[in-house]
Amino acid sequence: MTTPPPPRIFAPQRRLAARRRMARLQGLPNAPRYLLDDMVEDVLDRLSFLRHAPQRALVVGDVHGDLAAALAAQGAEVTRADPAALGGAMALEEERPYPLSGFDLIASLATLDTLNDLPGALIHIRQALAPGGLMIASFMGAGSLPALRAIALAADGERPAPRLHPMVDVRAGGQLLQRAGLANPVVDARGLDVRFGSLSALVADLRGQALGGLLAQGGPAWGKAARARAEAAFAEAADHGRLTEHFEILTLSGWRI
Repeated sequence: MTTPPPPRIFAPQRRLAARRRMARLQGLPNAPRYLLDDMVEDVLDRLSFLRHAPQRALVVGDVHGDLAAALAAQGAEVTRADPAALGGAMALEEERPYPLSGFDLIASLATLDTLNDLPGALIHIRQALAPGGLMIASFMGAGSLPALRAIALAADGERPAPRLHPMVDVRAGGQLLQRAGLANPVVDARGLDVRFGSLSALVADLRGQALGGLLAQGGPAWGKAARARAEAAFAEAADHGRLTEHFEILTLSGWRI
């Protein structure tokens, strides 16, 4: 019996364009990188706690190369990959089998949450791991961007449109790891709060970290009236002119036995 294809929630071309825009924007001074920095620090902390010193590592989405550099300094042979790469060793289509295998660590930073076939991608990761290899994947989880969600609802008024994509929570993350056949699965979430002085600054930070709208069937662009309602909602929710937005970082880890 033929397995039906996964539902098409995200537009692959929008995802690719967002990743490439992120790569360009991250080269600018003062680019927002707090989410990636947090994920890199977390991966290194977990490896230290587990006393897992990889010899061959694949790092996906490490835009600045910080995680790759830290692993290389510890003696690992590191391969970097990214969905936005145009070709060569750094190119990777996460919803297809990985072109390389035998890694004793695969770390994915902020790329898996906007795939149409996340279960399949996790299976591909497991297959690319060597026996005894570890996967650590971090991305935005359920509970992220509550302020922006409220602003979007206010802006759309009586006709709310799909603006932000559904996100994985801790329970669903555990089910995904089990489905992928990864052993000793661990799922946890941690919050990161960031304050913004304007709606445009919040949107710019999201675009700079590839967190813009990637839905295949997203809502129409805001007109002048909707934009005014959004600005008013931001001002109402702000405290002394600044609004606190919440990012929930979900981390999945598991082993290939």
